[in-house]
Amino acid sequence: MQFSAGAHFIVRITADDVGRRVSVRTVTGPGEAGARFTDTVGVLTSWADGVLSVTRRDGRVVEIAEAAMVAAKAVPPAPARRRGLPSADVAELTAVGVRAWPAPETERFGDWIARAGGGWTRRANSAVAPGGPSAGAPDLPGLMDWYAERRLPAVLHLGPGHEALAADLDGRGWAAGGHAVLLVGPLAPLADRTPDERVVVSEELTDAWLAGWPRAAEAPDVARRVLAGGPRVFFGVVPGAAVGRCVVDGRWAGYAAVRVAPDHHRTGLATAVMAELARAALGAGASAAYLQVETDNAPARALYAALGFGEHHGYHYRTAPPGR
Repeated sequence: MQFSAGAHFIVRITADDVGRRVSVRTVTGPGEAGARFTDTVGVLTSWADGVLSVTRRDGRVVEIAEAAMVAAKAVPPAPARRRGLPSADVAELTAVGVRAWPAPETERFGDWIARAGGGWTRRANSAVAPGGPSAGAPDLPGLMDWYAERRLPAVLHLGPGHEALAADLDGRGWAAGGHAVLLVGPLAPLADRTPDERVVVSEELTDAWLAGWPRAAEAPDVARRVLAGGPRVFFGVVPGAAVGRCVVDGRWAGYAAVRVAPDHHRTGLATAVMAELARAALGAGASAAYLQVETDNAPARALYAALGFGEHHGYHYRTAPPGR
């Protein structure tokens, strides 16, 4: 299909473009004074019976009536990242992320790894493909049985390249949630600050650190195993005020569990903790940093942007329907 839909609008995609990234403009109320245009960008995952399905980067599936299209085109697979950010593919960052948050129990299902930790955190209780977009289709029956044996819902971690899988799971009733972005940034600028003596950095997971991250109290034994795991782990703490965790894995320093107590917000402690952890990570041989943040956490995203982090890719989770 290729036709003019007005003076400047042309549809340049067909059903043969399923699997490609596209931009689709639709109109609501054509010919009316209140007509409104909407743009949808994502992977075209199906086109049948007059309806297109476009899966966005956050895993949400948008259904579009063919008759509502006024313009459409194929677009490059992903926007270029800003200059100065560390270069890496999705597979590399997915793999280091898996090692940085090690689940107590794992089992491989083809290209996917099932992870379980008594339900404590989605990262430790979801199946992930460390190979990134090149992974084959997951063994859904096998994964669902594995999680059912542990009285846990089957959960998949989906990122770029999994748009078709996300659309398929959407049709099966698997709920989308935990939408997040993985950010990357150079490590040295983080450490280029005057040392802050308030922050204590150690390779030991202490009670003072655990007290500063309340989520650990939800499942103390599992939390200790996950938090202390990883190639080389550093913990930063301002007792009673702030904590942060950083895992060094080759050139990467992965930040997680950065938290400032509510009565110490806007005192610069988050930056101080991250800076001292960066100093330790540089000493351990790392040169680049990454972290994960939920898409709707605007204050955290603003902080990380100010510290030089930029978006690398988005991901989300899909959870099997109850009783499946």
